Order: sequence, then C-alpha cells, then structure tokens
Amino acid sequence: MDQMFYQTLLNSVTDGIYFVDAERRITYWNKAAERLSGYTAAEMVGKICSENLLRHEDESGCALCEKGCPLAATLCDGKEKHHSVFMRHKLGHKVPVTVQASPMLDSGGKIVGAVEVFAENSESLNIRREMELLRKEVLTDKLTGIGNRRYAEITMRNLDHAMEQNLAPFGVLFIDIDDFKAVNDTFGHYIGDQVIHMVAQTLMSSLRFLDVICRWGGEEFVVFVPNTTIENLTGMAERLRKIVQNAWLMHDGEKVSVTASFGGAMSQHNEYSIAVLTRADKQLYHCKNSGRNRTVIDNTEEKRLLCPNA
Repeated sequence: MDQMFYQTLLNSVTDGIYFVDAERRITYWNKAAERLSGYTAAEMVGKICSENLLRHEDESGCALCEKGCPLAATLCDGKEKHHSVFMRHKLGHKVPVTVQASPMLDSGGKIVGAVEVFAENSESLNIRREMELLRKEVLTDKLTGIGNRRYAEITMRNLDHAMEQNLAPFGVLFIDIDDFKAVNDTFGHYIGDQVIHMVAQTLMSSLRFLDVICRWGGEEFVVFVPNTTIENLTGMAERLRKIVQNAWLMHDGEKVSVTASFGGAMSQHNEYSIAVLTRADKQLYHCKNSGRNRTVIDNTEEKRLLCPNA
C-alpha cells in the first residue's frame, strides 16, 4: 500500500496524531490534530515540538515541554506513556487532552522517533457539557425556550462593550402581546401560557442568527438587533408584527390568535443599551395608547409610526 493510503487513513481518525523524529521535529500532523489544536499541518511540520506552540501543561499550569514531556520521555526510554494534560490551542485557550506517546523503531530496534496520539479528555469534556447545560438552564426561560431576563442583561453588557469599541450601532425592539388579559380570562392560564410560547417561538424562528430574543417578563419580549439601521429595524419590526398577527393555535376546535405591539429604538453614538431599551419601551407605550397592533420606532432624530394594514 502506498503512502497516500496511509495518509488518508490517518486523516480519517478522530484523534489527533503527529510524528516526530529523534530531535522531536514534527514530521507529520493529521487533520484531527489541526481541528483539536487550531494549528494547520503547514504551521507545525518542521517545528520542534518543544517550541511551545502546543505548550503541554499539567493541572497546576506547569509547562511540560522541558521537564515531564511524555514524548521526550518515550524518545529517551522507548516506553509508551499515557498522560492527561492541557494543550494550548492556537486561539490561546487550554484544551484538556489525554495523550499517548509511543516509540518508533527502525529495523535494528533503534529509536528513530515517536508518535503522539491525543484526544479531548472525555471526563473534562463531559464536565464542560454539563456546565453548558447548566448555563443554558440558568439563562433560558422555561416556558418559552428563549433567553430569560438574565440573558437579556448579559446581552446588554455585550452590546455596551461593543459600543465602547465604536462598533456598528444596534437596535432594540420591545414587544408586548396585545390585550393578553383577555386571553387568560377567556381561555384560562394554561392556554395563555401556550400563546406566550407560540409568540416567542414565532418571533425566534423569524430572526437572523446574530439577533437575540429574550422574555423580559409576563407577555413582554425584547429583541436585540446588532449591526443594523433604522430602515432595517423598522422593516424587521413590521415583518415580525405581521407574522405574529397571522399565527394561531387550536383550542377546543377554535383558533386562538393574538396581535402584538412593537416599540423600537436605534442606538446613538456613545449610548448605552439601557438608554436604548428605555426609549424602545416608551415607543411601546405610545403603541398601546394609539391603538395596539402597530410599530413605533424612535431613534431620537425621527419617530416612525406604522399602523396595521386594513
């Protein structure tokens, strides 16, 4: 079998694999190694593995490249080594990995190099997944499945940081289901909850990937729209309003539908998100006082009132 066959085989496995010669110079770097480390084969082949590109560390943060390196030990004594270490990713963060270093021998039994196989530490990976699930649970509204108010506040801090870096302006939409008390009074709180869930999911499925929707409280929602203009924000609000207006669920053979009012605002230069949110809330108040099921967008320079189509 030729070299291409073995290279294809090594690139098909999910574990990172690399070869070094007797001087610890990297001679091969597979695709999984690229994925796990962030470094391409072009960046790694020809480098000495002790040059700290990967920088293996133990749990206390001590570098292992000069002392305690599994690969160096294998090259020295010819014995297979197994360790759990932290590998430095190209982007700077540490990745918990298990490594297995094995010697490579010539026909005379002389050590001519070594191979290291590394994979993300499954125990650490499980912990990270559990932490991610916990984070989602803490930041997700249980009724609707969208972000909760805490997540909204985190998003606002991120937008404030972007504003301080003079990045693109953002928009905020404040949304309230119209006459929601009548839904509860007519159909009961269970159906009321189903309506809130329906509206939340309808809104979320109609947003861009980078937009963030959260339940602010009760039947109120807030949408954060990064990198937009007042024209796009206005168009988005009207599109969402019409989508909500045309959504419905069935209860005892009867269609249950609602409308919603949208207040919006565009960020101004050096304006923090809480100020933008406050202006959007004021426009929502104007919506409620001017007939509901409409959109009012205010960017302090101009106010746009859009009434529903007849």
